[in-house]
Amino acid sequence: MKCKEIMTKDPVCCLPDDEVQKAAKLMKDEDVGVIPIIEDEDTKTLLGIVTDRDLALRVVAEGRDIAGTRIKDVMTTGAVSCRPDDDLQKALDAMEENQVRRIPVVDHNQTIVGIIAQADVATRLSEPKKTAEVVEEISKAQAVGK
Repeated sequence: MKCKEIMTKDPVCCLPDDEVQKAAKLMKDEDVGVIPIIEDEDTKTLLGIVTDRDLALRVVAEGRDIAGTRIKDVMTTGAVSCRPDDDLQKALDAMEENQVRRIPVVDHNQTIVGIIAQADVATRLSEPKKTAEVVEEISKAQAVGK
């Protein structure tokens, strides 16, 4: 199975200079836990991601002003990604190895074309054993403080 077969296509995105509230509102409206951060709307070059956890730990827990905090100040750069034609196992291995629940899918120009979330694996992969393994490995890594 290829990554493009399981990914959520065309995820909503934000720009680095957007306020964090915009990302939080998109997460609520789209019922997602991650927003890819792109260079601009034309190229959609992936620069990083911001997760619900980033917002909780880097904005709320630090007592930052929601209205004045920009995504670029709290986003995660250097996100692990995969390509649409990569074998899905490669993406799952990267998720496990890097202890991430979501992985952006980019084309050869680093343009965001999709995202694979742990939920996509659970709902779209017809291999319950593989799904359980992915969830267990990601959760195990989270439990040791990473």
